[in-house]
Amino acid sequence: MDTTSLQEVQNHATISKMNNDRLASLYQKIAEPPRLLSKAAAKASCCIFRVPQSLLEINGKSYQPHIVSIGPFHRGEPHLRMIEEHKWRYLGSLLSRTEPKGLTLQHYLKSMESMEARARECYSETIHLSSDEFVEMMVLDGCFLIELFRKNGRVVRFERDDPLVNMFWVIPFMIRDFLRLENQIPYFILQHLYDLITTSEDRQESVKSLSFLALDFFNSHMMRPPEAIAKLHNLTVMIILLDQKKELRRAGIKLNNPPKAFESFLVIKCKRGVIEMPQITIDDFMSSFLLNCVAYEQCHKSCSKHITTYATFLDYIVNTYKDVEYLADRNIIENCFGNDEEVANFINNLGKDVVFDPEKCYLSKLFNDVHVE
Repeated sequence: MDTTSLQEVQNHATISKMNNDRLASLYQKIAEPPRLLSKAAAKASCCIFRVPQSLLEINGKSYQPHIVSIGPFHRGEPHLRMIEEHKWRYLGSLLSRTEPKGLTLQHYLKSMESMEARARECYSETIHLSSDEFVEMMVLDGCFLIELFRKNGRVVRFERDDPLVNMFWVIPFMIRDFLRLENQIPYFILQHLYDLITTSEDRQESVKSLSFLALDFFNSHMMRPPEAIAKLHNLTVMIILLDQKKELRRAGIKLNNPPKAFESFLVIKCKRGVIEMPQITIDDFMSSFLLNCVAYEQCHKSCSKHITTYATFLDYIVNTYKDVEYLADRNIIENCFGNDEEVANFINNLGKDVVFDPEKCYLSKLFNDVHVE
């Protein structure tokens, strides 16, 4: 074989090896499952999501926890370290009561192992934690929430020198963080831990349900009447298109606060050209609540779209600060957020870039009734 032929064979072998390496790399990519939006995200069991980028670009930090992380998405972030230290203190307080009754830390961890796979599938992306790390996080975060709920419900006493209570700003910030879409653990994990704790205390007959304690905790900011919370004691789960806002009043449609109190701010009725809306307080808590509920409804295929519908309707009737002023005069909006222009901007951003079908929502008849060509 001459030198030229040998060189051609060597070049062919090099190209062939490069092609094989490239093909192997491509096949490896094909074989790797998606991680940032895993296959689990399409299942009905998936209920904890990353906020869509389009919403992040509009509302920014409204979806990010400010002082406490719950679950894996924001775990270990430096600015959340302060409350992370207190989670361990609360776990120690819980163990001091349950370990003498035979329920040890090892029991909590062991009982969680069988639930790990199911819990991981609740998240829309692959969680890069070892089995031990994941289970530890579920126990630590779950017990912290349960302790807070029980202390708030006076089932367990707050320590006299507990800084989480004595520093008045902490609890309100935590409440808002607990409602953020990316800052969650599955409810069935909480229920499992709660059942373990109450069983060890041998007080199942008199114990308040976990859902009642959770609702009571959040109600300190939502301020719903006690009878409304009592009706929900068996609850088992927690938790653009329209462009004619100014036309409502031009069409002779009026808005009033109903004389009779409704159980929910979502109850909106239209009678003889008059829209009746319960009063809603727009403040830091409610703004965070609405934004994260809309984000959740955009991600979860099986849940209702009631908050998105309500947010879109608000966007429908509010265009400028003058509309906020009008709604405040009608006792429909209580502005604890800022000036009227800030509220108008918040409401307009609330309805931006959301997928919404006015024909398939709980206010579909109302949208049709007030629609102006």
